[in-house]
Amino acid sequence: MSTRDIYQTGFDEHREATNQYTKSCPECDGVVRTTSQETVCEDCGLILDEQHIDRGPEWRPFDSAERERTGAPLTERRHDRGLSTEIGWKRDGRGKTLSGRKRRQLSRLRRQQSRATWQSTADRNLAHGLGEVRRIAGEMDLADSIIEQACALFRRAQSESLLLGRSVEAMAGAAVYAICRTNGLPRTCGDVAALTRVADGRVEHAYSVLNRELSLPSVPVPPGAYVPGLASTVGLSDGTRRQGAHVTEQAQERGLTNGKHPAGVAAAALYLVAEARVESVTQAELAEAADISTVTLRARWAELREHIEVEIV
Repeated sequence: MSTRDIYQTGFDEHREATNQYTKSCPECDGVVRTTSQETVCEDCGLILDEQHIDRGPEWRPFDSAERERTGAPLTERRHDRGLSTEIGWKRDGRGKTLSGRKRRQLSRLRRQQSRATWQSTADRNLAHGLGEVRRIAGEMDLADSIIEQACALFRRAQSESLLLGRSVEAMAGAAVYAICRTNGLPRTCGDVAALTRVADGRVEHAYSVLNRELSLPSVPVPPGAYVPGLASTVGLSDGTRRQGAHVTEQAQERGLTNGKHPAGVAAAALYLVAEARVESVTQAELAEAADISTVTLRARWAELREHIEVEIV
């Protein structure tokens, strides 16, 4: 490689900083210098190119050999996706207690930051709705990935103007229930609505709006998915739970679950098996646990008893 070729190679991304010279300036034919930030003419100051490679430090934790950049990852759980600054209270970054004068100063800064956080009513509603989503999903012990999806769905609902004229709490509950449905989790709308501050009907209506307007990929939850939770709630034995799951599988194979509430089929299967095994449980207890009426449970129980025979194991 000739000396001329070396001068025309430009910026080498594998070097921290260089002072190599490239071709002449197109404006004044002056000398062009390339550094780690830019390529600039030394005579007229024309910037020919800028390097977009981050040359900042990569901070390394002392308890790990893996390098990592500072800052938390972006998240859908916060209205600003986690980019806001949090001002401390009583201690500084080194853990030392702050003086009274410094605490008063931080209190004023927190007040000003709180006033500047909300640019509009939509931002305030978004923050309130995401907080409700996190609270409801946290009380239901849902996974972090489910919470992220529910927050993203609520954010999308607001961007599509679906919150106008509707309760923020109802839409938050509907977002949690919708993500449970799309992931095949055995959660009823009543389970979610019980944790909200609105009536069950408003959550159901909000879910229907989300499902219709956003075309959610909801999948039917099989009745067998509700059996373990219902059996645990009413205190049935493991044998009854296993046989109840087997009864729901037989009901699906024979088409008895088509168009039926899956939780109702699961409750009826458990009552049918508990009756055969002489276990103490009432229809009212199972209906309340499944969030259905006793009339629905008796109807599903009659259908299962007519077509499926329970063998006591």
